[in-house]
Amino acid sequence: MRICSSSPAVPATLPATTTTTTTTTTTAALPLLALAIGCVMAMLDVTVVNVALPTIADQLDTPLSGLVWIVDGYTLAFAALLLAAGALSDRYGAKPVYLAGLAVFTLASLLCGAAPDTGLLVAARLLQGVGAALFMPSSLSLLMHAYQAPSVRSRMVAAWSAIITVAATAGPLAGGVLISQFGWRSIFLINLPLGLAGLWLAHVYLASPAVRPRPLNLASHLLGIAMLGCASYALIQGNVYGWMSPRILAASVLAMLFGAALVMRERRHAHPIVPRTLSRTPGYVATNTFGFLISFSVYGLIFLLSLYVQQALGADALQAGLQLLPVFGVFSIGNLAAGRLTARWGAPATMLAGAAIAALASMGICVFYTPEASYLLLVAMLAVGNLATGAAIPAMTALALQLGGPAHANSAAATLNANRQAGALVGVAAIGSVLHALPDWHASLPAAMALIAAAYAANVVIAIRYIPRGTGQESAAP
Repeated sequence: MRICSSSPAVPATLPATTTTTTTTTTTAALPLLALAIGCVMAMLDVTVVNVALPTIADQLDTPLSGLVWIVDGYTLAFAALLLAAGALSDRYGAKPVYLAGLAVFTLASLLCGAAPDTGLLVAARLLQGVGAALFMPSSLSLLMHAYQAPSVRSRMVAAWSAIITVAATAGPLAGGVLISQFGWRSIFLINLPLGLAGLWLAHVYLASPAVRPRPLNLASHLLGIAMLGCASYALIQGNVYGWMSPRILAASVLAMLFGAALVMRERRHAHPIVPRTLSRTPGYVATNTFGFLISFSVYGLIFLLSLYVQQALGADALQAGLQLLPVFGVFSIGNLAAGRLTARWGAPATMLAGAAIAALASMGICVFYTPEASYLLLVAMLAVGNLATGAAIPAMTALALQLGGPAHANSAAATLNANRQAGALVGVAAIGSVLHALPDWHASLPAAMALIAAAYAANVVIAIRYIPRGTGQESAAP
């Protein structure tokens, strides 16, 4: 195992002592800490900003479309650059790309915290997404390289996954605490000391895997970025300018043209972004579509509820974080249960059950919700749906990696992550459109939940019809 460290290695002939063991254990955990800092910031900034939206709207006089851009600007850059960043990591080295991404993210966080108006805040959020896209794909590669002993690696990967899950689910509560004590700008400024610490730890304690140059296929990446950018503009600004306005129609047409050009280029190019053998694997496209729709639902729901508990129920930021914790905290429980469920029933069955339960829970809200309904009833139904979703997501990821096989596992994971980010982007924009069209919460909440239920129901159909049975089944969990 090769870890960059300023401390000399302990000779094998030295007797083991408590001090030596403690020092070695502490030093061995530092690469994990370096990578965890970056991933925690990236995951927190996906969820924590939602709690701050009402406060930002009041202080910066931000309309609903601006709030959508604050959330989706980050996700747009993240989704658009994720695959390109993976290629850059292979071409120039995982460590340099990781450090560059973390530096960009930290600088962008400073700009977010200092933004005097909505436009500059959205621009800084876009820059944050660029930084996150650069360092997220290389983080797992660096983790695998830092811990090469199988037993140590498995423990560190489990710890890394747990840290990310906790960060994601704790985002609303952490945001509520920061906002209530220090204001909304603190959710971005807290990244400065974290980012600087992460940069130092990564520089000192991370070693980069060998460079694996491969063609970048820049034109395809640019076409994908242009397609997502035009589609996002049309989805978010359609309510502002009118869906039939010339600029929205032009953006929609451009998005379709860029998408068609990307498909044509990928079919002809010698080195497509997604390897042809992978894209033709049975169940691969279906699994990615499942991932798109599940993120559509999850991140659309986070955006919806963060506004609902503050605008409709009158909660402040801290109260909102506390009220949202049981709704989203159950994701972690579902994640933990996923391994055993997948081992017993297989990934497709786990995905099907998760989507079906989530669809029923979302439909239940549409049926039973009334202005007089208790928030506890809403929490209970949402918690059941999110618990099932939490089990479906790891099963989906495991299935994507299995379909990719050893030769294409990295490409399969990167493509799934990019599709999930695109789903989050569209989900927030779609829920924003519902809220814009139906400003009365008593009408907009059931309508938005119906849209989320439809996405889950579509995943039920996908799991039944298009994902091959018998895939994703692993040996029984211990």
